[in-house]
Amino acid sequence: MRIIITGGSGLIGSALAAGLAADGHEVIVLTRDPDRAAARLGQGIRAARWDGRTAEGWGRLADGAGAIINLAGESIAGDNLIAGRWTDARKRVIRDSRVNAGRAVAAAIRDASQKPAMLLQASAVGYYGPHGDEPVTEDTPAGSDFLAQVCVEWEASTAEVETMGVRRVVTRTGIPLSNQGGAFRPLCMIANLGGGGPLGSGKQWWPWLHFDDEIAALRRLLESDASGVYNICSPNPVQEAQFFKVLGRVMHRPSFVPTPAFALRLMAGELADGLLLNGQRQMPTRLQQLGYTFKYPELEPALRSLIS
Repeated sequence: MRIIITGGSGLIGSALAAGLAADGHEVIVLTRDPDRAAARLGQGIRAARWDGRTAEGWGRLADGAGAIINLAGESIAGDNLIAGRWTDARKRVIRDSRVNAGRAVAAAIRDASQKPAMLLQASAVGYYGPHGDEPVTEDTPAGSDFLAQVCVEWEASTAEVETMGVRRVVTRTGIPLSNQGGAFRPLCMIANLGGGGPLGSGKQWWPWLHFDDEIAALRRLLESDASGVYNICSPNPVQEAQFFKVLGRVMHRPSFVPTPAFALRLMAGELADGLLLNGQRQMPTRLQQLGYTFKYPELEPALRSLIS
């Protein structure tokens, strides 16, 4: 079937695109620079131009598509904590990149004479806001902080397609661990320098998951008859201090240098509370009810597979 992916040149999108193309699907990645993307995309993956805001130039591809996977959105943290500080301007970019992309996808589906069979809409665990030690399931209401409100608007940007008879899955993803990019490499650098002590209290929950499980879970949702909201995370989240303790053990490095909360706030501003000092004890309740079996349900074997 024809599958359209926004954000298909990123870490998650490129892995999904490669796997789907290898299975014989027609995969089209939407990008601002098709020529540059084509040089990076694997065999069987086509790049189509879009501006990130409208359905102009690509909307016709949605007609009769098997699925659209909407992953588009500006990085929350940027290249580093300083560059990623949440100024008012950066907040607008983070929000608008997600909401505009979602509205463009909805517009393409609205105009399609034959609607796509399904839409997989990305979201994030930040939807829930800080929750301390309370387990967070798909039924937990939205938080009120910046990330939570971004996720609420992000999800709402494509909600109307359900009224058009299109099956929609919303994935609220935790922290994917991959040695190909994302958060894992910086975390390993911290641990390698012996700096894997507590960030703030160290008691904040980290809803991690192995990258292989993320891709497999998304494929399962894509290929099943699932609909609605699904948490994509390990069934065994850990607190931040425990994460670095296990990572230090796997890397044979000490983890003892703490970073006080005030120092993180001084360095990263509001981003420190949004990403580092607060967390969620997220649980993949509906994914497990769907029958998904995790390849890496426990942290230490997951880290060992990545370090090796």
